[in-house]
Amino acid sequence: MTERPHRLLVVDDDPELRNLLQRFLSEHGFAVRAVDGGKAMDVALQREPADVIVLDLMMPGEDGLAILRRLRANGEQVPVIMLTARGDPVDRVLGLEMGADDYLGKPFLPRELVARIAALLRRIAPARGASSDETVTVGPFEVNFSAMTVCRDGAALPLSSREFALMAALARSPGRPLSRAQLIDRALGRDAEVTDRAIDVQVARLRRAIGDDAGEPRYIRTVWGVGYVLAPESSGPGPA
Repeated sequence: MTERPHRLLVVDDDPELRNLLQRFLSEHGFAVRAVDGGKAMDVALQREPADVIVLDLMMPGEDGLAILRRLRANGEQVPVIMLTARGDPVDRVLGLEMGADDYLGKPFLPRELVARIAALLRRIAPARGASSDETVTVGPFEVNFSAMTVCRDGAALPLSSREFALMAALARSPGRPLSRAQLIDRALGRDAEVTDRAIDVQVARLRRAIGDDAGEPRYIRTVWGVGYVLAPESSGPGPA
C-alpha cells in the first residue's frame, strides 16, 4: 500500500512565493495547498487537516503571530514553521513562546525549507511509530509516545508537538538531568538550529502547559550548571 504524502499548508500573502513553494514542495513529494491568509487557512483546515503549516510572519491584517496564537488557543497542535523577513530575534522568541516548531528567515533557499520540513517530520515520526502501549508514568504525568499525548492525573494536556517532544525526552530519563544540548538532540534533532535560550523559552512554555509553577517548579526542575530534569516525585518545589 502506498503511503500518502505529507500534507503541507503554506500561508503567505505573496502570490509569487506561494506559487514557487507550491511547485517546489510538490516536486519533493508533498501534497501542498497554498492560501493567502488566516481566513483562507481556516477554510482549508476545515476541509482537510495539515501535517505541517508553513506560516508567514508579516502579513496584512491578521499577521502570522496572531494566527499562531489563535491556532494554539483553539487547541490546534499542528506543527508550524514560521517564515520571517525580520532580523530581530525577539520575533523568533515570540513565535517559539506561542508554539511555533521552527522558523526560517527570508530570503531562503526553497531546498532549506524542504530540509526543515523533513527534520520536523523526523522529530515527530519516532513518537508516532512507537508501540501502541508504550507509555511512561512520571509522578502525576502519563506520557503516551504512540498517541503523542500527556495526561496529568488522568486529564489530557493540550501540548504542541515541540512541547510534547521536550516532555517525551525528559520522561524517557526520569530523575536524570539532561543538558540543553541533549534536549536539543533528543527532542528537536541534531540538525535543529536552536539556541540554549530558545530551549529555556520552550521549557518555560512546557512548564505552563503542564501546570508547573514557573517561579517554583516542582516537576521540571532546573539543575544548575547541567540542564533540566523531570522529577519522578514532587517532594517540594525546586529551583527555577
